Amino acid sequence: MAGSPTARRRRLSIELKKLREKSALTCAQVGEALDWSGSKVNRMETGSGRVQPSDIDALCRFYDTTDELREFLKSLAREAKTRGWWQVHGSGVPEWFNIYIGLEQEASTLRQYQCELIPGLMQTEAYTAELHTTGAHMSAEDIDKAVRVRMERQTMLTGADAPDAWFIVNEGALRNVIGDRALMREQLERVLDTARLPSVTLQILPFDAGTCPATGTFTMLGFPDQEDPDLVYRDGITDAVYLEGEHHVREYTRAFDGLRAAALSPQRSNQLIKTVLKEYAR
Repeated sequence: MAGSPTARRRRLSIELKKLREKSALTCAQVGEALDWSGSKVNRMETGSGRVQPSDIDALCRFYDTTDELREFLKSLAREAKTRGWWQVHGSGVPEWFNIYIGLEQEASTLRQYQCELIPGLMQTEAYTAELHTTGAHMSAEDIDKAVRVRMERQTMLTGADAPDAWFIVNEGALRNVIGDRALMREQLERVLDTARLPSVTLQILPFDAGTCPATGTFTMLGFPDQEDPDLVYRDGITDAVYLEGEHHVREYTRAFDGLRAAALSPQRSNQLIKTVLKEYAR
């Protein structure tokens, strides 16, 4: 799944901003020099606008870059225009979530805390379908597309380049009955299977863990290239927030470490999951 267009667009934005800041110029100054608007330069640096090869040529001449850097930036721009496999499902995947999937596909580390639901990368088709049927006004066709995308995303945990994935899940997610007890039995079996993967670490935060950081669900993504900074992702019903600043990443890392210390060990977490699984079997 390497070469995500979303990740390439993000890297291109980072590189263009670095070039401008190295020249100690504002977006408005660069725009004026190239007979562009300052907002156009800003859109290029935030990834909110398309960057054409001619734009790269103009910027590289202005910044007096090497030919190698110019060709690298142009290759990023070309790759950023491609469509990811998940985008062919159209309305089954919201645009704001398309961005996350593109970044997730490129991540080398994944740290996630889930306080209410089973993590998406561990969900069964039935569990995912139930969530979409109950929680969103979607057509049956779009629900089917959303389920297929989530199942395809899960393959990233079994590939040769699988990210180092660490999940902390609140005990409430195990006991929150989605669908019925039969569905939950199947779901907890899937959780146990996923936790056995060499790329995955799973801890359960028990009800009696005491006071923990009141963070809500969040995901931290790390990337293999040091030029691509880590980010924090939080989503809601209709949108998502991406936090990239060093301060945000540091504070969420601290929160995750606190949750990790309070949660059960992976071995004891498995035991708790099996205990709840037996309760669903009664």
